[in-house]
Amino acid sequence: MAVNYGSKRVVVGAHYGLRDWLSQRVTAVVMVLYTVLLLLQVIFGGPLGYDAWSGIFAQQWMKVFTFVVIVSLAWHAWVGTRDVWMDYIKPVGLRLTAQVATIAWLIGCAGWAVQVLWRL
Repeated sequence: MAVNYGSKRVVVGAHYGLRDWLSQRVTAVVMVLYTVLLLLQVIFGGPLGYDAWSGIFAQQWMKVFTFVVIVSLAWHAWVGTRDVWMDYIKPVGLRLTAQVATIAWLIGCAGWAVQVLWRL
């Protein structure tokens, strides 16, 4: 009698990858809304200088929205880059190294962006 260990994981089917696809679309919508809002503030906000620019980000709701966009951008980039690494880098060790380097880079960039945001 054969003994099977572990659970069976379905790697194909209608719902495999749906979470990644949906997260890409949701984060893209968040970034588009932010871009449109920022463009409207720049276009209709009068002359643009340091005071006007820092005034846009001085409001707490704008800082929170910008933070959400930074996290969305990092997640969006992670999902896309991870898929590229999984599709094109076949050696597991090299793929894991690329993924860890990508995570470190994205966390560093997001941390730096948040630091700049809260310094305004």
